Amino acid sequence: MIFQTLKRIPFWQKVLAGFAFGIMAGVALGESAVMLKPLGDLFISAIKMLVAPLVFCAIVVSITSLGSQANLKRLSFKTLGLFMLTGTAASFIGLAIGSSFDMGGSIELATTEVRDRDIPGFAQVLLNMIPVNPFASLAEGKVLQIIVFAALVGIAINAVGEKAAPLKNTISAGAEVMFELTRMVLKLTPIGVFGLMAWVVGEYGLSTLLPLGKFIIAIYVAALIHIIFVYGGLIKFVAKLSPIQFFRKAMPAQLVAFSTASSFGTLPASTKCTESMGVSKRYSAFVLPLGATMNMDGCGGIYPAIAAIFIAQIYGIPLEISDYMLIAVTATVASVGTAGVPGSAMVMLTVTLGVVGLPLEGIAFIAAIDRVIDMIRTATNVTGDMMTAVVVGKSEGQFDETQFNSNEKVIEQTA
Repeated sequence: MIFQTLKRIPFWQKVLAGFAFGIMAGVALGESAVMLKPLGDLFISAIKMLVAPLVFCAIVVSITSLGSQANLKRLSFKTLGLFMLTGTAASFIGLAIGSSFDMGGSIELATTEVRDRDIPGFAQVLLNMIPVNPFASLAEGKVLQIIVFAALVGIAINAVGEKAAPLKNTISAGAEVMFELTRMVLKLTPIGVFGLMAWVVGEYGLSTLLPLGKFIIAIYVAALIHIIFVYGGLIKFVAKLSPIQFFRKAMPAQLVAFSTASSFGTLPASTKCTESMGVSKRYSAFVLPLGATMNMDGCGGIYPAIAAIFIAQIYGIPLEISDYMLIAVTATVASVGTAGVPGSAMVMLTVTLGVVGLPLEGIAFIAAIDRVIDMIRTATNVTGDMMTAVVVGKSEGQFDETQFNSNEKVIEQTA
């Protein structure tokens, strides 16, 4: 009877319950909540197990299903164009919010030795996209290289035609197997969210976060403004759909993203959410892995802009208009190629600080609360991926509006 009752509870409610109970457990147990962290680690490990084969199969099937090369080019240009548009908006929102907050206050930052980071140039970033050994890339989980290789395989299958049908069918069958395995792993989501939230709250606590409260608030305010007004506005005025319905159906993936702080780790959940919104499987399988790599509004747009201003404030370094523009451009462009895994935004911040000439030592101070900030950054990134899937999908006939407007239980089949 108990299991039947639990089965009838919508999936998003189970995730939300895990989220709430995790916070309460973290508050109640304090530092002892670290004993619950293995529950979250188990969930993340299971998700990581899926990523490489799921992305490869999904991208190949997506490209072979999209049809003509003209359709693929048009979809790619629209998708990347929307990524750049929202990335630019994110960086300007970050600058506006960061400039309006006196985040430094009385903080005096001591000089800290920071390990040098190897930041590749633009040419090296392009070279790093091409896998020297595709099998090694799959084994090591280098998602950007997997995406490039899978895209090339899909294009080649389309070019070969009938002779490549056996390979196409094999990869298609593999994709179906991975989708089923994904549904199985997603059943662990409420438990994983519970363990992760309990650990985060118990580890950091309110007292630890208090000195950096204004910085954290600025990040969260900017992210929420971007999600509600930029993403919601595009859904309302470009796609001409209900933003409320979009956010309702996006909530399960947003909660997973907020808890795991991993865009790639949220891929299974965001895929199911976009399917519930009516986006076709073949387009969602193309845009979501691409977005998890390239659409980093939170990590590459909002965060570097606000963090750069924060570090300038606590060091007493004045910023000129040219500095603000340089931050905006760097933050937008640098988001391309950022890996959608926890902690990658630190590298993006290093790039931005280096370009503007701000002290890299400030990163050591921010790193102490990076996990708390990474949660809202990732939720922003994932929401942007799903918004792009809906907006571009609708414009290209890869969208079912009746499905979007339906009030069926989101991702109920995974519960």
